[in-house]
This record gives sequence, structure tokens and C-alpha cells, in this order.
Amino acid sequence: MKFGATYEEYLRAERDKFLGQCSHVEYKRLKKVLKKCRVGRSLQADGTNGDEQQEGRDESSNICECNSCTLCDEMFFTELNKEASEIAGCFRSRVQRLLHLHVPSGLQRCIWRFRQCFIDDQQIMVQEGRMLLNYVTMNAIAIRKILKKYDKIHGSVSGRDFKSKMQTEHIELLQSPWLIELAAFHLNCDDSDADEPRAGEFFKNGFFKNFSCDLSGAQPLLTMTISETLKYEYSLTCPICLDTLFNPYALSCGHLFCKACACGAASVYIFQGVKSAPPEAKCPVCRAVGVFDRAVRMTELELLLKRRDKDYFLQRLREERSVMVKQAKEYWDSQAMLSMGI
Repeated sequence: MKFGATYEEYLRAERDKFLGQCSHVEYKRLKKVLKKCRVGRSLQADGTNGDEQQEGRDESSNICECNSCTLCDEMFFTELNKEASEIAGCFRSRVQRLLHLHVPSGLQRCIWRFRQCFIDDQQIMVQEGRMLLNYVTMNAIAIRKILKKYDKIHGSVSGRDFKSKMQTEHIELLQSPWLIELAAFHLNCDDSDADEPRAGEFFKNGFFKNFSCDLSGAQPLLTMTISETLKYEYSLTCPICLDTLFNPYALSCGHLFCKACACGAASVYIFQGVKSAPPEAKCPVCRAVGVFDRAVRMTELELLLKRRDKDYFLQRLREERSVMVKQAKEYWDSQAMLSMGI
């Protein structure tokens, strides 16, 4: 079955229970735009005469008539950019809500514990996570396919350039830190619930085999297998300290760092937090500016790493607390001297 038919089948199946609240790629309509573009180009290439030539001109009068492809530039990329932004926003908000329920705090934690005595919400959350994973991967593949078709029809690299633009604007779906959080969420559910009798076959049906976390190798990796031909590996090594991530944060450019390393790169104290970085602070990897104010604390990933290697987590926790105490003392000493005019 071709992807277009698979995607339309997915939309029909999910529209009532999920997609009614979320945007999606208008794959079929965008293909029609490209089809018109292809017809216009073939009519020009044929160089037909007489009535056929005039008819071809009439048919292609509102489509591509030059290499710049005005119709696609104005309609295709604008629409695709809007859809990708809406999908990224919807995915982010839904994952945030899901993870907030999975890792509650304060009074909500007490309510959550009490609720679990009567209702098994864990399976409901995992099902929601599955739908979100299918949602983002199907739309990401649709975007990849349609951009590939664009470049094939036009003999250009505009589709590839648009993918780079999506990465710059932080709407590239498969590089979203929330996708890493969702994968970590599934692995955490698998670790904590797979052996419980109440979970039964629900947690052992092969779905969790799509995810793996390997901390034993030279390069710690989180792997997510979307299909037989599409597999993503996310490095869990901090680019600054070159050690396994601890208290991980994702900058809005998508790069992952330890909190202490990110704060050091932005010249702020650890206790002040990553988001207190000045606007001109740059990502240590890609040198992008203004990526600290929208940094995401990777709560599920931190929980996963803590469970997989508790000794390492405790060691790093002691080290970070020691540095925080030292930095706090230096900060308040400097503030006291400043207030006294010394």
C-alpha cells in the first residue's frame, strides 16, 4: 500500500477520537498542488501547437510557468510551514499534559495516588502516548514524502532547504525534545509496570520493543524505531562534559545538556537556572542565539537515567549540590560586598 493511502486510512481511523482536536498535514491537497505543477511543466515541455497549445496555456495559466514556481512558493511552503507549526504546538501541549499527569508533584501527587486505588490510569496514559507517537511520526513522514516529491518534480533542493528551515524554526517534528520525553515515558512505564500482574499482556505486546536505552556502551543512546527503514538514535552524552546526561535540559534548538553544563555555557549560576541566561547566550553546539529562554527540563529522561544507573545519579547529584553551595556562597558574598560599597 502506498503511503498516501496509508495516511488517509490513518486519518479516517483517528479523526473522531484524536485528530478532531489536532492539526495534520493536508497530504492529499498538497499532492494535488504538485500534480498541477507537473501538468503545467509537461505542457510547456511538449511545445504543443494550435488549439492544444492554447488549451495547455489556459490550463496552466494559474500554475507553474517558470523555474521559480510561484504557485508552490506561495501556496505549498506557506501552507506546509503553517501545518508543521500547528502540529508541533499541538504535540508539545498534549505531551506536556500527559507527562504532568505521569510525574505529578505536591497536592496533585496525593490526589493521583488516591485515584490509583480505584482507577488504573497507567494504561490510559500509555494509550494516549501511543496515539501521540503515531500522530507525530505519521505527520513527520508525510512532510518528508511531500518535500521529496517537490524536489523530484522541480529538480530542485528547495524541499531540502525547507527541512533546514524547519530545524532553524524548531518545528522539525522528529527532532523535538518532546519526542525524546515521550520515548522516555514509554520506557519508564515498561520498567515500572511490565512485571506487574495488573498490566497483563498490555505491556508485553511488543509495542515497547520500539524503544531502547543503552547506557553500557561507549556512547549512551536512546533508540526509537518507527519502521523497518526509519530508526532514530538520540545521544545521551552531554557535548560539554562528555559524560552521560544528568539533570538534562533541551535548548530550543534541540541540543541536550546537563543543567550545570548549560548554565556554565551561558555564564549563569546553577541555582539561577538555565532560563535565566542572557538573550545573547549561544548554544555551545550550533551557536544559535536565544535558545535558552525556551529550554525544556527533560523530566522523564532524567527519571529514566536515574532508574537505569542509580549509583551514577547519586554521584552526580552530590557533585552538583557541592558546586551549587559553592556558587551560592560566592554570589551572596559578592552581593554583600556590593551593598556595602566594597
